[in-house]
Amino acid sequence: MGTTFRITLNEKLYLRDPEQTELGRKIVKASIKMIDELGFEHFTFKKLAIEIDSTEASAYRYFESKHKMLIYIISWYWVWLDFQISFQTNNIKSPKERLKIILRIISQAHLDDINTEIDEAALYRIVVSESSKAYLTKEVDEANKDGLYREYKQLCNNIAEIILEVNPTFRYSHSLVSTVMEASHNQVFFSQHLPSLTDIKIKDNNYTQLEEYLSHILFSAIS
Repeated sequence: MGTTFRITLNEKLYLRDPEQTELGRKIVKASIKMIDELGFEHFTFKKLAIEIDSTEASAYRYFESKHKMLIYIISWYWVWLDFQISFQTNNIKSPKERLKIILRIISQAHLDDINTEIDEAALYRIVVSESSKAYLTKEVDEANKDGLYREYKQLCNNIAEIILEVNPTFRYSHSLVSTVMEASHNQVFFSQHLPSLTDIKIKDNNYTQLEEYLSHILFSAIS
């Protein structure tokens, strides 16, 4: 979404590509800010229109619903995360070392990236608290047929392939990756809101315990 990092998402996520216009980028940036502050349930295109000094019709020209917008911004996050992983592991030959780097990236994904116009820190908080709402719907099968979860599945598949480099006989690579990814979000959420459900402590943006926990899950399983 920024000047140095642009992505291409499934065209079925939007009616008009928001990347291509100033208004579209403004809509996405404001939506991330508002969903982070208000929560997805309380976010509406009417409130968005007030925020950007425009009309509801402007938002509907780009997205057919706020649910499609949620999938769009979360998909943007998955592509950005996949890019970070690819960039930081590009010259690392050892698959174990690549997995360690990936776990560190996943654990530090709360940090903002100055190379984009998007607030990744806010987007990370949305992913933690709202991402399950993108697929826990009655329309999930239809959405999946339309490829709306393609970016998340591609990210998980890329990591699963590295697991198989470490242990080619491991039978549950995709299951393990999705478990680790969901655990990373759930444990952060529990630590912040339901601390009796986790042993992970996150203070002053220190996610070291989360990284250690994810590492334990992953390497215990594949060893």
